Amino acid sequence: MPELPHDRLLDSTLAFLREGYAFIANRSRRYRSDVFETRLLLQPVTCMRGADAARVFYSDRFQRDGASPAVARRTLFGEGGVQGLDDAPHHHRKEMFMSLMTPAAIDDLADRFATGWRDSTARWSQHGEVVLYDEVARLLCEAVCAWAGVPLPEEEVAQRTDDLVALFHPVGFPHVPYLSARRARRRTDAWIGDLVEQTRGGALQPPAGSALQVVATHRDPSDRLLPTEVAAVEVINVLRPTVAITNYIVFAALALHEHPGWRDRLAGGPEEEVEWFVQEVRRTAPFFPAAVARVRHDFDWDGARFPAGRRVLLDLYGTNRHPGLWDDPDRFDPERFATWDGNPFTLIPQGGGDHHTGHRCAGEWVTIRLMQTAVRLLTREMAYTVPHQDLQVSLSRMPARPRSGVVIRDVRPVEARG
Repeated sequence: MPELPHDRLLDSTLAFLREGYAFIANRSRRYRSDVFETRLLLQPVTCMRGADAARVFYSDRFQRDGASPAVARRTLFGEGGVQGLDDAPHHHRKEMFMSLMTPAAIDDLADRFATGWRDSTARWSQHGEVVLYDEVARLLCEAVCAWAGVPLPEEEVAQRTDDLVALFHPVGFPHVPYLSARRARRRTDAWIGDLVEQTRGGALQPPAGSALQVVATHRDPSDRLLPTEVAAVEVINVLRPTVAITNYIVFAALALHEHPGWRDRLAGGPEEEVEWFVQEVRRTAPFFPAAVARVRHDFDWDGARFPAGRRVLLDLYGTNRHPGLWDDPDRFDPERFATWDGNPFTLIPQGGGDHHTGHRCAGEWVTIRLMQTAVRLLTREMAYTVPHQDLQVSLSRMPARPRSGVVIRDVRPVEARG
């Protein structure tokens, strides 16, 4: 078997932090291989990208238990959540999440978000300018809490929004913002854990079928309620990813600014073009950089040896921009989705494979729907200007976002079009 390319550095942690989303793709080009080995945090890691890599990554050759670094479990994912489960326990827990993703439920969440946005447009019009990132994060926090049956007093909105944002900004390695994220995690765990206990004790009665009610009463395969701490993590796994859609919506606003022809086109065009646009934003925008797993048992694939226990990173960002999968991958072209075949291993911004049985994000349909809603609102129900500002996107910040958060001014509502 030929030797697998190996990163030249003794340890590539600093290079990973410096290059961010581009780290795996840079080395894949350098070594002319979509699979290579490196060391991160002094541990051997195999990196891979591409549709074939995604197909094998989302198979039973890998496990999630013990795969995510401790710093990610302490902030982003929480301890005991669905992301770290495998096999039957994962399937059982995943079905709990999928039960929330009915078309009617997704419609309800999108309607709540749209109503909040419309109500805010008048307020935005009275300000000289607003930071879209901050406003959208607040709207999503309010909408998803109401949808999930989570009480959110007005005086707590700002703090709860900031805490949920802190859980995914930043992810990765310890530094000062990480310490802030740990404090936010503790506050959020305590807040939701208390609501779980109130629900189980009858003091709080969230609507039937809401996320808080479903998770608080969910029973594991042994017919036991989830520990309060785990139930809190899973409710947060509904709230946090929904607020994280802020990043995608702001990237959609940036794309509308950078491609004004598409803004004009979407203002009155067919609905399918809104979906094309949203999918292209998801393909090109830096969201979550990579998925992580561990090898269950030794196996060989594509000329590479995967030893048991080896941590493996699948490059989500690099697969979405892989030149072997996408024509002119760095060009923003929503029309490419007019003929996309729907392959679940070529477009993987939120994971690959099957939603029900695999580790593809349960909230992907929610993401698409909320992005479509925001794009329609931006193009059909409001007018605004984008002043000069720093819209640079650093690929070393994970997850990335435009530096200014996208400032808009001169906001005014217009009669809905389309």
